[in-house]
Amino acid sequence: MTDGGLARFSGFADVYDANRPSPPAELGPLLAAYAGTPHPVVADLGCGTGLSSRWASAWAASVTGIEPNPDMRAMAASRPAPNVDYRPGRAEDTGLEPGGFDVVTAVQAMHWFEPGATLAEVGRLLRPGGVLAVIDADWPPVSGLVRAELAWTEMHRRIRALEARVSRGESPAAVLAPVKADDPDVVDDDLADPHRNRRLPGGVRSWSKSGHLARMAASGMFRFTREVLTSRAVDGGADRFKALMYSQGSYQGLRRHGLSDSDIGADRFEAEVDAAYAAAGDPPGLAFSWRVRLGVR
Repeated sequence: MTDGGLARFSGFADVYDANRPSPPAELGPLLAAYAGTPHPVVADLGCGTGLSSRWASAWAASVTGIEPNPDMRAMAASRPAPNVDYRPGRAEDTGLEPGGFDVVTAVQAMHWFEPGATLAEVGRLLRPGGVLAVIDADWPPVSGLVRAELAWTEMHRRIRALEARVSRGESPAAVLAPVKADDPDVVDDDLADPHRNRRLPGGVRSWSKSGHLARMAASGMFRFTREVLTSRAVDGGADRFKALMYSQGSYQGLRRHGLSDSDIGADRFEAEVDAAYAAAGDPPGLAFSWRVRLGVR
C-alpha cells in the first residue's frame, strides 16, 4: 500500500468500525477445514479497525492483525480480544516469523496491496498446507429496495468520476461537471469489481478484485485455488445503509479534497434512500454477498 493509500483511511475509523460488516461466521470453520486444523494460527493482513481480526478470533487459536494505518490500528487496539494481537506493518512486509501461520486472511483489503510482493510474503508466512483467504463483500448491501440500491449506484458512479477528475488535476468546474452515461471514467464501472481500471487521487493505486484468483494461481505458490460464494444478514435499515456509503474511503477522500456533500451527490443519495425506506413500510433487513478467493499452499 502506498503512503497515499494510508492517508485514504485516516480520520474515519469510528464510522468504519461501527458500520462495516464482518464475514459470515460459518466461513471461519471452512477455512480451518481447508487448512486441516480446527483452530488455526491466523495472520490478518490489512486488519483495519480489527473487525476481521475479532471475527477470526471466534474460530482461531490466535490472530495477529497487521495494519499500517495508525488511526485504524488504534481503534482496533481499543477493542481487545483475548487471542488477538495487533502490530504495525504492511502486507508486503509484515515482519512476522516465516512458516508460522495456518491461515492468512485479507478481508476487504487485498485490492490495496501490490500483488507480487504480497503473495511472496504470504508464501513466506504460510506453512505447507496453509491457506490464503482473500475475502471481499459485494457492494451495495442487499436491501430489497430498488430505489435505494439505484441511489447507491448513482452516487458510486459520481464518486468514481470525481476521483478520476481530481487525480488528473482538472479545474474545479471540470471536476464538478455532470457525469454522463458515456463518461469514459465510469463506462466500465462494475460494483462487484469497483477497482478495475480505477483512477484515484494522490498517487493511490489499487488492483482489480476479479483478478485476485488468477494472480494467486499464476504465482505458483498454491497447489489448489478456488472461489467460494456466501452471504450474511446484518442489522440495520436506512441509517446504516447510508452510513455504509460514508464508510467508503472514496467518499472520505473526496471530502478531504474539499468537496462538499452536495458536490459528491450525498444530498440526493440520502433523500432517495429515505424515500425508498419510507415507501417500503416494513422493509427486509440488510445483507451482504461475500466472495472468497482461497489458495492452499
